[in-house]
Amino acid sequence: MGCFVKALFFSVSVLSLVATAALAQVPTQAANQPMPESASATPPIEAPRDAPYAGTLKVAVDATDLDRKIWNVTTTMPVSKAGDFVFLYPQWVPGGHSPRNDLDKLAGLVVTANGKRIPWTRDVVAVNAFHVDVPAGVTEISISYQFLTAVEAKVGRTEVTPEMLNLQWLQVTLYPAGYYTRQIPINASVKLPDGWKLATALEIAKTDGATTTFKTTTVETLVDSPIFAGKYFKSIDLDPTGPAPVRLNLVADSPELLDAKPEHIQIHKDLVQQAYKLYGAHHYDHYDFLVALSDKIGGIGLEHHRSSENRVVPKYFTEWDKSFVRRDLLSHEYTHSWNGKFRRAADLWTPNLNVPMRDSMMWVYEGQTQYWGNVLAARSGLLTKQQALDSLASTAALYDNRRGRDWRPVQDTTNDPIIANRKPLSWLSWQRSEDYYSEGLMVWLDADTLIREKTGGKKSLDDFAKAFFGVDNGSYVPRTYTLEDVVSTLNGVYAYDWATFLKTRIQDVQEKAPLDGYARGGYKLVYTDTPTEFMKSAETQNKSTSLSYSLGLSVGSDGMISDVQWGGPAFKAGLTQGLTVVAVNGDAFDGDKLRSAVTAAIKPENPLVELLIKDGGRYRMVKIDYRGGLRYPRLEKIPGVPSRLDDILAPRK
Repeated sequence: MGCFVKALFFSVSVLSLVATAALAQVPTQAANQPMPESASATPPIEAPRDAPYAGTLKVAVDATDLDRKIWNVTTTMPVSKAGDFVFLYPQWVPGGHSPRNDLDKLAGLVVTANGKRIPWTRDVVAVNAFHVDVPAGVTEISISYQFLTAVEAKVGRTEVTPEMLNLQWLQVTLYPAGYYTRQIPINASVKLPDGWKLATALEIAKTDGATTTFKTTTVETLVDSPIFAGKYFKSIDLDPTGPAPVRLNLVADSPELLDAKPEHIQIHKDLVQQAYKLYGAHHYDHYDFLVALSDKIGGIGLEHHRSSENRVVPKYFTEWDKSFVRRDLLSHEYTHSWNGKFRRAADLWTPNLNVPMRDSMMWVYEGQTQYWGNVLAARSGLLTKQQALDSLASTAALYDNRRGRDWRPVQDTTNDPIIANRKPLSWLSWQRSEDYYSEGLMVWLDADTLIREKTGGKKSLDDFAKAFFGVDNGSYVPRTYTLEDVVSTLNGVYAYDWATFLKTRIQDVQEKAPLDGYARGGYKLVYTDTPTEFMKSAETQNKSTSLSYSLGLSVGSDGMISDVQWGGPAFKAGLTQGLTVVAVNGDAFDGDKLRSAVTAAIKPENPLVELLIKDGGRYRMVKIDYRGGLRYPRLEKIPGVPSRLDDILAPRK
């Protein structure tokens, strides 16, 4: 595989991960310098080892305080000896690819033993770690605390509304240091508001009034098994006679939103069958789609091995023909059961949730999932073929115009979850952000159409999916891989220089977008003055006017500029996001007037687009030097080229 494989995509052994964890806890000391007093205040933290933990943890969550959105939590933790004992709050978020768990929302921490309070000390280096000095004769400690869910958007994602909640065990679970999370038994329970129902991948042991107790599991499985619960709830069996139960669990802002037509339920059933046809195996004993039909709960799309958290528009079912933008969410998160949870990059796997993860293979984990999510959405009917093509056109145009490609390779964007922590950026088109998702999609489309072309349609990336993800049927024990494994499996489908293919598109700076897959698929990207139905729907959902490929900006319905393309006409005119468009050519702003002004400016005798801009307390007139008219992306058939893309999107029989 050459130096690219060895230098860039290295695999990490369990021993090196443990060593990294241990080193991360020990501050470096300059030669001949005494250790600072503050750095020696807490003992070192034991590195995780693959050995059973003696005893079973218990965690109980009271989630009934809907008014103040506070969860009261108690954890009981067995201890085997006196002295320094360390418990951890999870730091790294699986599926979030970064250390961004909500430690700031953990409050009111009190530790007791035998009914007496004992002090705790936060580690001076690893702030997610807490030390307690366990008295002699104590066999367990009790830890009580509150998790303060966000009460408004500026504080964080909304997890509690009067109608529903989204409980992530990752946010409320403490666990002992020194062990793999798969080796720590835990018993969990939750108390919900009266009359509420819940869905989770956890197995229920008993229900006593408003309290549900789950069967004992491991910390690893618990934090991978969140809960959606609500006042308005429905659960639908998507595969009654299949190899494992698959359920569509719905919570909604109001009861009428749960009304789904049989044909729409059938589409979700078809998603399960199309996934089985693609992968040739499943990796769960049951699977639960957790879906919030809401505009009140915070947005989410997060994968788990036996479930997924998804928020869709409230009228997902009741306005089916209007709600198709982002409808690939469920197919994307479902695919992660195979790609990301079962097959996982070796350098991403960690023994616990406080050892750093490494994201170098995100272009497989997320990039190929983005590809299969779109493909399965079309094959199942979540999207029509035209909607899927229009979505792919939007992706192609995004990277056809993203100037950050001039300096930054896709590989480096795999670091973005850690670098930017998913914060907003001032110049997205120049900085790039997690482009391994959708540019990764384009690379895998390139690979798929190449295989189809070279084999005369006898082989495809479907064969890779079955060979790579379809092993160990029924198992949900993670199976790691390296780049060598990806390349070897591709060569098993069709012999080619896949190492160079991937290096060029992932590691190297590529100023031109990877559009070869579209061309081989029988389509080319073009721009017209009329938006596709997909783009119209996206603008409606986003409450914006998108002129990214003409004026080089997008504007919200309130006139606020939400994005400016680096190097585009608006950029050259000195505009940035965050400014407000007050007027267009002397008339009060609205999106239609802005579009009309762009169209009128095509004729040289007409004025250029002139905007009155509000910048804080200042106003200024800005004239944009552009006469190219409206430009919206779409895909156009290439005469004489087989429509391989149509074949890719067609349902499997």
